[in-house]
Amino acid sequence: MARADSGCEVWQQDFLALDLPPERFDGVFANASLFHVPRAELPRVLRQLHATLRPGGVLFASNPRGDNREGWSGERYGAWHDWERWRDYLTAAGFTELEHYYRPEGLPREQQPWLASVWRR
Repeated sequence: MARADSGCEVWQQDFLALDLPPERFDGVFANASLFHVPRAELPRVLRQLHATLRPGGVLFASNPRGDNREGWSGERYGAWHDWERWRDYLTAAGFTELEHYYRPEGLPREQQPWLASVWRR
């Protein structure tokens, strides 16, 4: 655990070996990170993130979007989900969608490789 310049408590965790207390956090910020979790592990990881949020807590996730494939891209592992599959994973873990959008803003969809979503426990 570390303190950021803002004074906020910040925890860095390994998704495959999470060690988080229940109902501890108001928010989880997972930018360009959850897509490295294998599909077989994703439901468990999302349930653990849900459990560590206080009631009403928020999860922000932004991942490269794709066609629901997973595997190695060079030296990096990834799972590229489309919106429908991503939504299914999050709702199955108990989250309620607040919003989702594609980035960067203002470009045609084929030029928006990032899917961002905000969820409430």
